[in-house]
Amino acid sequence: MNEIVLMSDPKVTAIPVMECGERLVDVRRGGSLLVDARKQDPADAFAYLRDGVLDRLLKAQAMLPRGLRLLFVEGYRPPSLQRAYFEEYANQLRVSHPEWLDEQIHSAASRYVSPPDIAPHSAGAAVDLTLADTSGRELDLGTRMNADPEESEGACYTDALNISEEARANRKLLGSVLTAAGLVNYPTEWWHWSFGDRYWALVTGEAAALYGPKEITPRR
Repeated sequence: MNEIVLMSDPKVTAIPVMECGERLVDVRRGGSLLVDARKQDPADAFAYLRDGVLDRLLKAQAMLPRGLRLLFVEGYRPPSLQRAYFEEYANQLRVSHPEWLDEQIHSAASRYVSPPDIAPHSAGAAVDLTLADTSGRELDLGTRMNADPEESEGACYTDALNISEEARANRKLLGSVLTAAGLVNYPTEWWHWSFGDRYWALVTGEAAALYGPKEITPRR
């Protein structure tokens, strides 16, 4: 497995944001994507992405074999919710590893939840998704979505070896269409893909991110 650069790495946090001002749009418009409601929030923020990210998802879906669809689970996440998720997981790690220093906790937590100040979800730049058939039945991708490294024994890592051949093939298919459409994967989470954020800029060699975190409640 290649060396993984975590979201908390200084190489990521050092990348500047040149906010382009692109709007957040509802991915449910037009019904082109299958949308799962498991992460739905009262403001429906989960169903929003930057326009450029949605365009690329639709391009990726068009490359899938007949009978398969992308299943969208979560996009935009308000910074306040991102902070809550990060602290919740960090506290779990503190209980499990009382000997760890704060820096270790912060780094380990970023394997699973992005630090709030750089989180791609809070910029509307990231999407959690999987593959499904046309009726919405999820394919086997090795773990449940949002399985943490402890629970899955590392099988949540995109290039994990402790998954079935079928799951590995499905991950390869998902990755091939999303990469071709211009998105990048966070390698500790097979389901997390982004465009235009700091992590994307690092992976693609861009000088700056296009999208920064937004304190916004999307409205229809």
